[in-house]
Amino acid sequence: MCFPLPRFSDIRYDFGLAGGALMDAGCYAVHCLRLLSGGEPVVTSATALTLRRDRRIDRAMTAEFALPAGATGRIRASMWSQSLLSIRARVVGEHGAMTVDNYAAPQLPSRFVVTVRGKRRRERFSGDSTYTNQLRAFAAAVRGESTNLTPPQDSVATMSLIDAIYTAAGLPPRG
Repeated sequence: MCFPLPRFSDIRYDFGLAGGALMDAGCYAVHCLRLLSGGEPVVTSATALTLRRDRRIDRAMTAEFALPAGATGRIRASMWSQSLLSIRARVVGEHGAMTVDNYAAPQLPSRFVVTVRGKRRRERFSGDSTYTNQLRAFAAAVRGESTNLTPPQDSVATMSLIDAIYTAAGLPPRG
């Protein structure tokens, strides 16, 4: 998940507010990796590009993982990207691949491509923004309805993996 944010005065670059590319954009990539991996990933390496004014803040982060059953994974997050917006998940297997563009921004044109044994299927889709869906979930919770598709233990597991990525990159985990 990459996008340009060259205003270093933005709060997303503030260490005191848990700033950094991994915390802002990368949390979506980490959660997606966990969702698609079929188990808990283990960080094998991580590399951060940091701000000159505060070396604790990552403007970009790449991390590699060992996944269940011997697979590997990688996430990349950047707030200092040449791409206007890149939100992509890609899974490559023995017989094919799956790519989803804009999985975290359903209000933008999104594409799902599956290739199996050379045969390709493409679909385009769109939906409401994640903020609209969050507002609907909040309103349902106020009404006493069950709405949480991501239980707290899932959020804690994602945050634990984010802490492990920061540690592997030689940066302090966020407070």
